[in-house]
Order: sequence, then C-alpha cells, then structure tokens
Amino acid sequence: MRIIVDGMGGDYAPSEIVKGSLEAVLEYGINITLTGDSARLEEELRSLNAPMDRFEIIHASEVITMEDSPVAAIRKKKDSSMVKGFELVREDPESVFISAGNTGALMAGSLLKVGRIKGIDRPALAPVLPNRGNGTLLIDAGANTEVKPENLVQFAIMGSVYMENVLGRKQPTVGLLNIGTEESKGSEVYKAAYQILKEQKFINFVGNVEAREVPAGVVDVLVCDGFTGNIVLKYTEGLAVNLFGMIKEELVKTTIRKIGAMLIKPGLSGFKRKMDYTETGGALLLGINGGIIKAHGSSNAKAIKNAIRQGKLFLDNKVLSSISDIIPQLYAEQPHES
Repeated sequence: MRIIVDGMGGDYAPSEIVKGSLEAVLEYGINITLTGDSARLEEELRSLNAPMDRFEIIHASEVITMEDSPVAAIRKKKDSSMVKGFELVREDPESVFISAGNTGALMAGSLLKVGRIKGIDRPALAPVLPNRGNGTLLIDAGANTEVKPENLVQFAIMGSVYMENVLGRKQPTVGLLNIGTEESKGSEVYKAAYQILKEQKFINFVGNVEAREVPAGVVDVLVCDGFTGNIVLKYTEGLAVNLFGMIKEELVKTTIRKIGAMLIKPGLSGFKRKMDYTETGGALLLGINGGIIKAHGSSNAKAIKNAIRQGKLFLDNKVLSSISDIIPQLYAEQPHES
C-alpha cells in the first residue's frame, strides 16, 4: 500500500497537510509519501515531533497554484508536487494520490499522466453527500459537463462498486437525477441512459430521483452529468453553512433561547458533524487507473486525515481491480459507442 499526499496543494499547505498526514499515520498505522518542497515539509514534520521514518519525502521545486491554467500547468510545471504524485501513481497503480490543489489540474493530470481504466470513457468525481440517510455518492460532481448515455451507465457502475466495496452497502441503490420520477422525463441523453440502466444486472437501479429527494437519502448512488452534479454539490455545501448560521442567529436572540440552546447543544453538534465535509475528506476521481482523491481546497488537518482514510479503504477493498473486472463484462453484453 502506498498513500501519496500533495504536500503543497490547498489553501493551508503545507502546515495543515502535514498535520493531517501525521494524524493519519498515528491513527491508521500507515506510512505516507509527501511530495513538495523537502525543506519545508521536513521543517513542518520536525516541528510536530513526527516519526520521520514513517514519512517519505519526494522533492518538488514547483507548485501548481489555483490560478494556473490546468493543462498548461501539468505540461509546464513538470517538477511540481502534483505532477510528482501522478508519476508515482503511474508507476504503481495500486497506490492513492491525495491533493487539495487545483481541481482542473488534478483532473487534467490524472488523464494525461496516469490514464483511464481500460473501457472507461470518462472519469468522474464522486463525493459523498450528507443527508438524512447514511450519505449518497454523487457521481459526476464536476469532471464532465457534457455526457453520453453510456457515460452515465459507467458512472453508475463505478459508484456502485465503490459504495459496496468501501462503504459496505450491499446491492447499493442507484438513481438517475432528473426533473421527474417518470421514465419519460429528462433530455434524450437521460431517457436513453434510463433504458440502459434498467437492464443492467451489475447495478440495483431504482429509477429517476428528483432533487428534492436528495436530502432524504433515498438512494446510495446518484448519477448525473458533472454540470448538474457540481451545482448540487455546491448548493449542498452552501446550504449547510448557512443553515447552521441561521440556527445560531435564532438561538441567541433571547435569554430563554440561549438556555434552550445549551440543552440541545449535543444534538446540534452531532447534526453539524453529519453535515461537515471534513468528515468525508474528499471526492474520488473514479475511472482513473489508480487512486486519485480531490480534497477540498480549504481542507484543514481533519479533512486531510479523513481523505487519507478514504484512500486506505480504496486500496484495502481493491476498488480499482473491481471496476476493471466489471467493465469488460458490461461490453460483452452490449455494443459500445465511442
């Protein structure tokens, strides 16, 4: 098992990245490879009294910033911490690379430097959305703004494999995000995808799901194009932050409410944890021939630690090989359009 972390990616790199990596090493009993400025990374590790023998540092003299053009940065900044991570995954597909850096560069670099699983046309971002259930895997959340029906089918299969193998959901339910539950709803792409999905023996497809049903957690895997998915993801994140803000404002308006707030504080804390993106850590980029996890740009140490936990589960449960095994079976049963 090799877990690689971009030590220079994200708003709070390298301090929070290193701190989260150390917490993961101590809690999960693993070793970690950090990519980035070796002097800065070593300084951070030593300031935390980290066990240096549990860390490998791969020096990188460059950093891909949030302002960099994704493809140009991958091609020009060959000695960046992100590109170094991709190269390590390419050498050993049974590894995971985690970065809180430039999302576009992470996706571009994954394709250019690592490549896709054979048979997968489009990799897809797959974060877990918090909800009243146990969370729903949203796929795609931003990698593909335009899709074909077969892309949505592949997303459904990859999402199902992940939810069953990693999160232990037996026969996870799969829904297609749409403007209505009827089979005839949506664009031609979505209607065509529906017809293919309902015939698939590899997944437990339950039909269309409306956006208002998403917070209830009615399905384990929610499939859509990346444009729609990214809007759902960002709206969910914004709603959670503002909802807590509104609750807090109401609870401190009077003395009586403040007293009541003290009584319900434990319950509110549990609710807040359930809605906190740092509890998940990041979004997997499924479909790449290796493990790639996109952590939030504003990730703190807790988020990085949980992204590493997610990466460990990805490797422990052999998600890559499971997806690779299913895809050829899919196309043995139906013609594949390129």
